[in-house]
Amino acid sequence: MGIKHWPAVERPREKLLARGAQALSDAELLAIFIGSGIAGHTALDLSRLLLARFGDLRATLDANHEEFCRTPGVGDACYALLQAALELGRRYLECRIRRGTPLGCPADTRRFLTARLRSHEHEVFACLFLDNRHRLICFEELFRGTVNGASVYPREIAKRGLYHNAAAIIIAHNHPSGVAEPSQADRAITGRIRDAMALIDVRLMDHFVVGDGQIVSFAERGWI
Repeated sequence: MGIKHWPAVERPREKLLARGAQALSDAELLAIFIGSGIAGHTALDLSRLLLARFGDLRATLDANHEEFCRTPGVGDACYALLQAALELGRRYLECRIRRGTPLGCPADTRRFLTARLRSHEHEVFACLFLDNRHRLICFEELFRGTVNGASVYPREIAKRGLYHNAAAIIIAHNHPSGVAEPSQADRAITGRIRDAMALIDVRLMDHFVVGDGQIVSFAERGWI
């Protein structure tokens, strides 16, 4: 029996409209993007097949075009819709933290950095440049590396700080392994960056390490 024959309270789209998106399971949310099923399988069945094949929602959404479309019943249109939805989510968070926004909400900063850095397969080192009222000037991804690390040069961060006339910075990088616990190398480079920025009177406010579902703040641990 197709989804259209289900009771209204059980259909994913109607359930979302009645109870909100947060009430839907991962499979139900995916089913809305899939739209319709194929012979013998509803859109919800196809969603469950995708989740079972890739393991979880994140792995499903991170799958590349070719891998995703190998599942019968889903194709280019569904893949495009999901990728567009992901990009909309990233841009929504960027609107919450945009030029001139005071970074007074640590939760927004964490969500923004997680959205921007978590999905990279290689290590990326980024910087938020702030003015003297801790308002965002810009966000830049400065260094990229392998899964084992990135070459980070404090002098280049200082040069960018001077270019933007920044009064403070927040630095961040991801751990592709998914483990957010900072390494000794992370702590060492943080000290070097702090000292380099102090020479040009720019304050290092925090260093965030982004893992899979976790983000660690150096400032919260008393390391800055």
